[in-house]
Amino acid sequence: MKTLNNQIIVLAVFTLLALSCSKDDNPPVTDNNNMQTPFQELYDQGVDRYLGSFTPTSSTSTGVVTEYFFDIPNGPICFTGNDFSMFTRDGSTNNLLIFLQGGGFCSPNSCEAVETGIPFIPFGILNPNDIENPVHNYNTGYIPYCDGSAMIGDQEVDSDGDGVIDRYFRGIQNLSASLDVIVKKYPSPGKIVLAGNSAGGFAVHHALPLVRKLYPGIKIYVINDSGVGIINPGGWKMNLDYWNGWAFYPTSCNSCIGEDGNLTGYHQYQLAQDTNIEMAYISSKQDETFALITNGGGPAFETQLLEASNELNNANPERFNSLIANGNEHTFIISNYNYQVAQTTVKQWISSMLLDNGTWESKAD
Repeated sequence: MKTLNNQIIVLAVFTLLALSCSKDDNPPVTDNNNMQTPFQELYDQGVDRYLGSFTPTSSTSTGVVTEYFFDIPNGPICFTGNDFSMFTRDGSTNNLLIFLQGGGFCSPNSCEAVETGIPFIPFGILNPNDIENPVHNYNTGYIPYCDGSAMIGDQEVDSDGDGVIDRYFRGIQNLSASLDVIVKKYPSPGKIVLAGNSAGGFAVHHALPLVRKLYPGIKIYVINDSGVGIINPGGWKMNLDYWNGWAFYPTSCNSCIGEDGNLTGYHQYQLAQDTNIEMAYISSKQDETFALITNGGGPAFETQLLEASNELNNANPERFNSLIANGNEHTFIISNYNYQVAQTTVKQWISSMLLDNGTWESKAD
């Protein structure tokens, strides 16, 4: 699988910027009357087993940005053994953005994942200087991606059969340790935006039950950019076996991974479990990254994408919408934030989502 756009990787070399933020005009959104206890089956299956287990060994700060390092034997690490770190950035409101970066997958057949996490890059949805960015002044937790396992792996693998472990799938440790840092730094947000692109788009759904456990009763806006779960039959089950990631998929949900291989049922399960979330898909119709690995190519991906989006919207008309562009672009909220779909930019559409005023709706070219 292709990794993130080259544009994003180039941007990663820029020096971290300590930039000023302004006051948020949107009021916090909290639903303390939501008495449902979602995702209990997943907790029973152990998805939360590493919460509270790891503390950063050191940190460095540059203005409002802090990087946290984990140098812990048998702890958070990249799949190649490279060190793992994550970031926070202080904003000027009590709202919170949790961003999950992407970077490809490792499977038993191939490994096209980034080996070192992309550092915090203040562009797109992470840009604090763009006042039109609806989360520009949010507190931010940034979780780089280098685990190759959609942030759920918990298994070590000898991939070449030489008797030496060479892939360390510790995504669940990286994710849990990062969320522990975030909740300690920002314990009481008014609202939470949980967003990710590419593999990070897949991972926002894995992070959701952990974020919910750490932040009960707070509204969560889930934004999946170009990781919507269109997968060939058998592919995701193979990966879950390889990564030891089954704990994130409830055993009682026979439809969470469809016969077609897609994860639409998993996303529907999450919407049904947690009524205090809204969920968004952002994608192009024939995403170049996934068209290459979808049986039937771009046209088949487009058909399945539209079917999945319509299914989720019909079942959850007030809490699910999609933004679907013509073409084959891969990822928007970092590298194509001003991209227009049906005369609406990506950031305008996200802004409408966060306003909670009834104007947010699905759009497509």
